[in-house]
Amino acid sequence: MVPDDIDAKFLKDFKKYILKFSKKFNFVILVGGGKTARNYQKVLSDFGVKNIEKDWIGIFASRLNAELVKNIFDKNSHKEIITDPTKKFTTQKNIIIGAGWKPGNSTDYVSVITAKTYNIKTIINLTNVDYVYDKNPKDFSNAKHFENISWKDFQKIVGTKWSPGLSMPFDPRASLIANKQKMKVVIINGSKLKELEKFLNNKKFIGTIIE
Repeated sequence: MVPDDIDAKFLKDFKKYILKFSKKFNFVILVGGGKTARNYQKVLSDFGVKNIEKDWIGIFASRLNAELVKNIFDKNSHKEIITDPTKKFTTQKNIIIGAGWKPGNSTDYVSVITAKTYNIKTIINLTNVDYVYDKNPKDFSNAKHFENISWKDFQKIVGTKWSPGLSMPFDPRASLIANKQKMKVVIINGSKLKELEKFLNNKKFIGTIIE
């Protein structure tokens, strides 16, 4: 959503695909802080600010982005943004927008807690890579990709610790809970929304399934 500046084309395409499938599926969309959060967090790091404050500024960036997404979906989405994933509410809308919760947790973690609250078993994580790799493909040309990977093997790659601004295909702490709750997490490159469409149509797609 915010690779550098706000990607308006992505948001238009994203809205189109979600509305297309919202008659078949209910969507809870958790919006991260993106580059906006990392830019602010970097400045705070330069000033030696504590991690908890860096987390809070990431949460506020996430909520700002979520407000944007909510307004883009307009009357098609629930009027309130989820900021506490442990509280369940009912709505007639097929689309709910959520954002950051509290320090110490990424949006991935919030998505897992939300999924647990609503008894959702599939999480789609739109990120900036095509697959889960055994190492960073930007730094290693021989990085191996996975179309399917177990939670156990995924944990070996990402570890178990979280820190503000951490760039991983899925938050290590969120992974622990997703594994325990027997959830499936699907990693898809957000710049290739056709792959999202393929997955939602139960067709072969470019991406990784973790389960």
